[in-house]
Amino acid sequence: MGRTLYGAARHRKKVRVLRKVKGFRGAPGRRWRLAKEAVVSAGVDAYRDRRLRKRDFRALWVTRLTAACRSRGISYSRFIFGLTTADIELNRKMLSELAISSPADFDALVELAKKHQPAAEAA
Repeated sequence: MGRTLYGAARHRKKVRVLRKVKGFRGAPGRRWRLAKEAVVSAGVDAYRDRRLRKRDFRALWVTRLTAACRSRGISYSRFIFGLTTADIELNRKMLSELAISSPADFDALVELAKKHQPAAEAA
């Protein structure tokens, strides 16, 4: 008499894993051992990239702000410093949206940041 290993529970587990790799290219989408490895690898990538996405978006906002500030005659770092000394607490996402959707309001923020720059040192 043959012995069974887990029976229905094992089948359900395989179905669950193979459903996760449905659409994967090549053998991992069909073979059990490669499917298990692919699910683990995909989970690792997903976990890491959920954190990297936040970093990527912040870099995008800073790049947009840099371009918007340069076209108005101020550097990004001077702009942020001016807003900080003026006690304006807008995050980079909102500043980027203002620069795109409402240039007049962004111009006002740039002027305010320029006004709060330290006096140039006499050399």
